[in-house]
Amino acid sequence: MVSGMMLIETLIALLVFSFGVLALVGMQARAVSQTSDARYRSDAGFLANQIVGRAWGDIANLASYAYAGGSPGTRVADWVTGIQGTLPGVNLAGDTAPSVVVGANNTITVTVRWRAPGAAQLSQHVVIATIVPTT
Repeated sequence: MVSGMMLIETLIALLVFSFGVLALVGMQARAVSQTSDARYRSDAGFLANQIVGRAWGDIANLASYAYAGGSPGTRVADWVTGIQGTLPGVNLAGDTAPSVVVGANNTITVTVRWRAPGAAQLSQHVVIATIVPTT
């Protein structure tokens, strides 16, 4: 009777320990996922600010920075290539194409989109800036 109780107690202890290990593995997987997501958001912010900075330095040609997917113009070609090389799931002909809209009063709206591996949801980062010439 005593040896049977010890066996049951040991099995229950192993079960509790196993659930603990599974919880730790799950937490680690979630942490890796969150770290990747944070990296993508950081990269998207950098890339959006990069094209705004370029446009600011070339305000005379601001209209040539407009881009809405497809084949990029010469001023944004390397920027678009950089997005494709940095962020996952970017498709220039699809819903993840980046865009640069040049509006009235030198307002520029940059939208960077991507789809993380295994994610069904589209992610995006939007930067709106008004580019004022320096005097």
